[in-house]
Amino acid sequence: MNYHYLPIYGLLIALSTSFYLGYLPPIIFLIFIIASFLTFLIYAKDKKAAQNNEWRVSESKLHIYSLLFGWPGAIVAQQKLRHKSKKKSFRLIFLLTVLLNIAFVVGMHTHEGSTLLKKYTSELKIYVNKSVDNQHVRKAVSFLLSAHNENYLYYESPTRYIREG
Repeated sequence: MNYHYLPIYGLLIALSTSFYLGYLPPIIFLIFIIASFLTFLIYAKDKKAAQNNEWRVSESKLHIYSLLFGWPGAIVAQQKLRHKSKKKSFRLIFLLTVLLNIAFVVGMHTHEGSTLLKKYTSELKIYVNKSVDNQHVRKAVSFLLSAHNENYLYYESPTRYIREG
């Protein structure tokens, strides 16, 4: 077993469990998947540029992509493409992006984090329902933005929070 993939396995288990228990909406999982795929592609492009002595993607941009939920794709690229997997200073900053992402996911499980998440997902659902005519798109967006835990708070107004259920 390759220990480099353990953070990805941990993320998959944590997000799946959190979704199953109703704390996080599926959109969070989807964001990680899309960001990881794009980050992997950017690493692949940079690896090819390095091999061909062409213009490279800066390390700071690679870190930004990792920070924006793409770190699982970066780990896969580092291992599969053997790219950016040795340089200690890069790896240290990369580790920081992973830890910040983990803190963000953990933060969404706090009272304040879940309230903010529910506020913004509720507002986005309202916007989509008002702006999109296609019923299937509205249903898909509603599913992606919904969490179903009865203890999950949702935002009603700037001064009032109430429980679902």
